[in-house]
Amino acid sequence: MRFSFFSFPAILTAGVFAASGAFAQQNAESIVAEWAASAHAKADAEAFTHWNDEGEIPAECALCHAGSGFRDYYGLDGSPVGEMSGPHAIGGVIDCDTCHADGVAAISEVTFPSGIVLPAPENDATCFTCHQGRQSGTGIARAIEGMELDTVNPDLGFMNPHYLLAASTLHGAQANGAYQYDGKSYAGRFDHVEGVDSCTDCHSPHSLEVAREECATCHKVDDPRAIRAGVTDWDGDGDASEGLSGEIATLLEQLKPAIMAYASETAGTPMVYSDRSYPYFFIDTDADGEVDDGEAAFPNRYASWTPRLLMAAYNYQFAAKDPGNYAHNPHYVLQVLIDSIEDLTGEAPGTRP
Repeated sequence: MRFSFFSFPAILTAGVFAASGAFAQQNAESIVAEWAASAHAKADAEAFTHWNDEGEIPAECALCHAGSGFRDYYGLDGSPVGEMSGPHAIGGVIDCDTCHADGVAAISEVTFPSGIVLPAPENDATCFTCHQGRQSGTGIARAIEGMELDTVNPDLGFMNPHYLLAASTLHGAQANGAYQYDGKSYAGRFDHVEGVDSCTDCHSPHSLEVAREECATCHKVDDPRAIRAGVTDWDGDGDASEGLSGEIATLLEQLKPAIMAYASETAGTPMVYSDRSYPYFFIDTDADGEVDDGEAAFPNRYASWTPRLLMAAYNYQFAAKDPGNYAHNPHYVLQVLIDSIEDLTGEAPGTRP
């Protein structure tokens, strides 16, 4: 059966839907209710209203910000596969057909921003497509090729990995989502235990909620953020009992001031960071280390980029914009953050996986 955002009656009479793992055998009515309350259906969210003033969603954005765009790219609407026919109408969401249209289950591989093509297990192709980000470590390497690492280059600007990068984090070095430093080795795809190793094994495909009870079965914690692996103090803060989420958070807290110090001392222009304002890194006009009124504005975007600064800032954003990184691929994220700090300061914190 083909499901459409506009065909609720058909869905409600379809009986019980098959799902995977903790979310198997849900009633159709509950599935629709869960989806309607999820972020994928939140029609008034910035993710779906950002282009309202323009009156259309650009093709490159519509791929993931409109169900019609996803179907366009994969040719599920009869259009050529791998191409976007043009802009899409505003007002759409991630609707039922985004995952259930005829042909979605047959998508067996997904191309990542690095250009690397990776297999997509059944039910994961949609997730991999729209949660891979829009930039890669490969893109950073190309942008800085041939440049002096510590020389400001006016041709450089911040390159944003985008948001909710679960698929790129999950695949680690295989997808090359983060900037990976020369001479270092990086973890590949994070393979969890059988049966809990796909997007829809760990997240409800409709409500998007995490299967916390499934996590607790083995990890014996109520909050997945408390999950850790072994007794290694990865971040070097002396606490070997905190969850992997805490280990990563500490490294982010160490990387941010290292970036700011380098920007001021080496690039020659003080910097501040705002996690809610594009392009996130701005000139600290009064050098007080705080985001003051008017500073987090596009005209005040940071422009004194050196290759080394861009590499570290990109990696900071890559880790910061995947809130589930501790579960998706903790060792890869730990490696990337530790290497970024070491490259900026000359000293590696904690213990590198």
